[in-house]
Amino acid sequence: MAAPDARRVSGLAEIWVYLAQEPLAALTATLVAWLVAVRLHEAAGRHPLANPVLIAVVLLASGLLVAGIAYGDYFAGAQFVHFLLGPATVALAVPLYRQFALVRRSALAAVVSVVTGGTFAAAAGVGIALALQAAPEVTASVAPRSVTTPVAMGIAERIGGLPSLTAVVVILSGIVGAALGPLVLDLVGVKDWRARGLAIGTAAHGIGTARALGVNATAGAFSGLAMGLNALATALLLPLLWTLFGG
Repeated sequence: MAAPDARRVSGLAEIWVYLAQEPLAALTATLVAWLVAVRLHEAAGRHPLANPVLIAVVLLASGLLVAGIAYGDYFAGAQFVHFLLGPATVALAVPLYRQFALVRRSALAAVVSVVTGGTFAAAAGVGIALALQAAPEVTASVAPRSVTTPVAMGIAERIGGLPSLTAVVVILSGIVGAALGPLVLDLVGVKDWRARGLAIGTAAHGIGTARALGVNATAGAFSGLAMGLNALATALLLPLLWTLFGG
């Protein structure tokens, strides 16, 4: 029986090698992981801690480790999903447009809130890194942690950080912010959907905005606004401040 079993394992391995070389395999694995994550999220009563992004990441990472597939090989097949990140970000303008009258009335408060929150987020990241005596490039990598990933990676590279490390920190910040943000806002008594959206968008960028859109249209619109304003303000101010203060 050993020989047939060996041939069966060998055959499965050959099939997997073939599928792993096809872009459709990685794309399918990504979609399946996301669908499973959404089902688990719904089964948990849409609890913030059962974040579908976190679940999907864990499922995919576990699958890649078990199968022995390098992330680069996986990304080569799943990069179409990465390409869709751009259109998805632009599409956030739709809920923003629908809430334009409300956004216009709250414009000044939104700008002040986002700039203040973004500054605090960058200062907190740098402060923690300095307290832990992290290397200068690590400190620079965590500074733009509350900005959406593509912008944060560009900022990190400009101020001497490691873009790959920044991407990991940004994604983790988004997942934690989306999972714990609503609980913290409930704890401190923030009920206004505009304020909740601004807080989530500033702290948890795209992942938090996706969460906000699934809860309330107004919160989603203000979260998208905060994500965009924070990315713009951080891209303009952080490199300047980093140079002035000798980062």
